[in-house]
Amino acid sequence: MTADRTAATAAPPAKTTTAPTPPRRRRNWAPAFFLLPFFIPFVLFTLVPVGYAFYQSLLKTERTGGTFGRKTTVFAGFEQYREVLGDSEFLGSVGRVLLFGLVQIPVMLLLALVLALLLDSTVARLKRFFRIAYFVPYGIPGVIAALMWAFLYDPRLSPVVELLDTMGSAPDFLGSSMMLWSIGNIVTWTYTGYNMLIIYAALQAVPSDIYEAARMDGASEAKIAWRIKIPILRPALMLTGVFSIIGTLQLFTEPQVLRSISTSVTSTYTPNLAAYSLASSDNYSEAAAMSVTLALATFVLSFGFLKFTGRKAES
Repeated sequence: MTADRTAATAAPPAKTTTAPTPPRRRRNWAPAFFLLPFFIPFVLFTLVPVGYAFYQSLLKTERTGGTFGRKTTVFAGFEQYREVLGDSEFLGSVGRVLLFGLVQIPVMLLLALVLALLLDSTVARLKRFFRIAYFVPYGIPGVIAALMWAFLYDPRLSPVVELLDTMGSAPDFLGSSMMLWSIGNIVTWTYTGYNMLIIYAALQAVPSDIYEAARMDGASEAKIAWRIKIPILRPALMLTGVFSIIGTLQLFTEPQVLRSISTSVTSTYTPNLAAYSLASSDNYSEAAAMSVTLALATFVLSFGFLKFTGRKAES
């Protein structure tokens, strides 16, 4: 009897419960659809041409049967790259544009920064007019801008050279010693307004309360610009710096136009001109190898610039 009562009053065994299976996550394809307008042109007009250029760079055209013999295309591996890296004229053109970038890019970005800070200051007037005026040179096609400056450089036509000649100082803007900096002047005139607009847009995104608090603490406009605005503009300056590095290594339009009026610009004056000259002479494989090498150099320099500036920002 006691055993039965004990069994009856004993607690029932605990039921084992299994955890509910989490609901199956549905894949959200909406971000992919939003990326398609960028991704499709990027694949078609960037990745596919680069891939085809790399394929062409691995080939080589050989002629059998003398000058008027039959052309055959054979696989050459990395032979074209060895020829490109051993080409002193190509390496000289790369060194030339690197020197160009070391001088021109800091000057252009400094001018763009100063103009953006002046437009954003409280004492600036006619901001809309000056924004458009600074940006107008970028809206002019590169060929037209180069032709206009070529007219101003030509000693036979230029009123500027004639005026400097009367003052006893007329530099030869189209000479070999001045040509690189004459091209730098055209590039700076064209792209300063473009970079200024990027920097100015970054300044407009900063809340005005920060500036008001600094003014209430007695900070002058110069201190606000140096201690607040310029540190905030670091990402915009990095972006414009990357764009400028890419544009420098792709320098083509300005020297190509000035080449028609000056012998100082050779067919290998810049890497892009060298690749264009090779392609014009039906040497497509070496031109492709040169283009791929230039693309890799652009990537390495841009990535290195981002890593260097990123470390400086963290320290």
